[in-house]
Amino acid sequence: MTTITLPAPAKINLFLHINGRRADGYHLIQTLFQFLDYGDELTFELTPGKPGVRLAQSMPGVADADNLIIKAAHALVGDALAQLPGVTISICKKLPMGGGLGGGSSNAATTLLALNYLWQLGHDEDALAELGLNLGADVPVFVRGHAAIGEGVGEQLTPANPPQDWFVVLKPECNIQTTKIFSAKGLTRNTPKMTMAPAFEGDASGYKNDCEATVRKLYPDVAESLNWLSQFGPARLTGTGACIFGRFPTESAARIIWKSRPSGIKGFVARGVNHSPLHQKLAEL
Repeated sequence: MTTITLPAPAKINLFLHINGRRADGYHLIQTLFQFLDYGDELTFELTPGKPGVRLAQSMPGVADADNLIIKAAHALVGDALAQLPGVTISICKKLPMGGGLGGGSSNAATTLLALNYLWQLGHDEDALAELGLNLGADVPVFVRGHAAIGEGVGEQLTPANPPQDWFVVLKPECNIQTTKIFSAKGLTRNTPKMTMAPAFEGDASGYKNDCEATVRKLYPDVAESLNWLSQFGPARLTGTGACIFGRFPTESAARIIWKSRPSGIKGFVARGVNHSPLHQKLAEL
């Protein structure tokens, strides 16, 4: 096999609590990750006569060397890259940047798993997750491929099985930098650690997103969208935003709300899934 196409699914944080901050500046969190059956798509083509890893098309505003896809390839093999068959990577981009859906981290995880498969490197999941953590705190959950409670900086994962409901995801017209939110003076950083027992069963009703108050204050477009979606049930920020989501028991209920959204608001309808579409596709190869 010389070419494979794999999904890089979105994730949502069904809740996000910030319990403290480490000396190195990283925040300690409790969260519940769930995947969506919606995301980017990456195609990997082996090019034996053309060594190295390259993008077929650069992403606007991101230098290739700074793209997590390229960084993941280098992290996987280091100096051995020149001795391996070359790879050209094409991206069908659907996930918005600065949306809190984990697009960059998901791209990195898909790259790690795809190149490990194509180059027949034989790294196990633990090794790939460790490599992924050096690229970003959200990368390990995409590498492992199961909905999970995340603790520590998000890398301490315990599999969970929340209900696989349907979601309306809205993307207000703004991009949010995670560093800006986590450095904000007014951010809540002292939420006491809570028992995860209800969350393991998918009950996130007693939990919240500690970033939401700060994001509402700094980004009026997000506050407006949250207020609109909250008319139809609990609406919540995912990660540090800017995307927000509402949860519905059926696809038809979600699509009714989606069709009634305010003019100009982007987003999509997707189902929450506990087993990553990436891992499902890899299992078929």
